[in-house]
Amino acid sequence: MSFQAYIDNIHQKTGKTPEDFKQLATEKGFIVDGELNKSVKATEITNWLKNDFELGHGHAMAIYATFKGKTS
Repeated sequence: MSFQAYIDNIHQKTGKTPEDFKQLATEKGFIVDGELNKSVKATEITNWLKNDFELGHGHAMAIYATFKGKTS
């Protein structure tokens, strides 16, 4: 599955875009001043995405990758 297919599937399932998730992550303190909070581990973020949005591991990692700047 391509990266874009992951993003499309996430949007279809949750109604949220990567920017929506970035905003939510900022509200939770995972992102500060547009950058990942260095004190937060990837597992904390992926667990949040799995628990709150019922994403699988691969889909949660795709959103995490967008937080790190991946766009395609």
